[in-house]
Amino acid sequence: MEFLKNTLKLRGLPDESGMADGDVCINPDAARHLFAKCPVAAVSPLHDVSKIAEQLGVSAFHVKDERGRMGLGSFKSLGAAFAIAKAADKVVSDSTLNFAEALAGRTYVCASAGNHGLSMAAGARVFGANAVVYLSSAVPQEFADRLTAQGATVVRAGDTYEKSVDAALAAAKDNGWELLSDSSWEGYSQMPRDVMEGYLIMGAEVADQLKLPPTHIFLQAGVGGLAAACAAAARHYWGGEPKIYVVEPEYAPALFDSVKAARVVTAQGSVSKMGRLDCKEPSHLALKYLAKEADGFITITEDESRVAAADLEAHGLLASPSAAAGYSGVLCAGPKRDKMELTSESRILIYLTEGAIDE
Repeated sequence: MEFLKNTLKLRGLPDESGMADGDVCINPDAARHLFAKCPVAAVSPLHDVSKIAEQLGVSAFHVKDERGRMGLGSFKSLGAAFAIAKAADKVVSDSTLNFAEALAGRTYVCASAGNHGLSMAAGARVFGANAVVYLSSAVPQEFADRLTAQGATVVRAGDTYEKSVDAALAAAKDNGWELLSDSSWEGYSQMPRDVMEGYLIMGAEVADQLKLPPTHIFLQAGVGGLAAACAAAARHYWGGEPKIYVVEPEYAPALFDSVKAARVVTAQGSVSKMGRLDCKEPSHLALKYLAKEADGFITITEDESRVAAADLEAHGLLASPSAAAGYSGVLCAGPKRDKMELTSESRILIYLTEGAIDE
């Protein structure tokens, strides 16, 4: 485990030239209004796990449980599917079409390590669109099968997530398809902004469910969309009080390295077994926001992520190493505990983003 205190907090990156335009959405009201129209919309549970709180020596330990969200088994159902629903809602508002046919003839394409593609495929099916998902060779066949079951066309391309992104981008250009990435870069920001807006719903639900706000929030990150959205929701409801820490694999420290260098950095490293977090390039919108709002960044080892997943399982919370990464940041605090301002009065929040999936 390595810890980086964010010296850019409240100031952000000194130079944002060459980055994606715009900012993340920070108000969840519009997202909640649209989500309420969904026939299978339901609030995911928040667990107060007193035994983990005792184990950690803190006042409270809260787990936002996204493992059953909308039947997809992942918080990602709030991302790509939300972005597609937002597009469909505009079409329906401006025409006589109904939701089931709103996006007929449209094809969405993305690269995915699994869950983002599932969300896009599910959203496309509901609103009459097609979905094509590019997967690297590192993504388990289980995810490919689940995508096919959702009606998506699956294409294997490259041996890393970044190479599958390049392939999806080329396919979008060649075929006139709509690229729906959960990452943003120079010249591409609106769709990933919509994806992150959907994630705000999780943070809004937590604000409704908690009697007292958390003092510490640990958020796992791949490209950073989840972390940025949950941080934005926390700041919207609770201001600057909660300490927010972003946790990444040591093999994919895209945000950690970028904040340390005070510029966008492509991280170097082996393939991480935390498959959903194995992203070497940060989303620009997420990076810009987290550079201003996060209190610190943490990298964890492969073994540390597995220990965290096993500990959650011992408390009845089955999760993949990717989903357990935020908790791993808590477990590994150890000698960094004082730097993170963790005390016996601390109230910790994590997001459990998927179940025990083979990575």
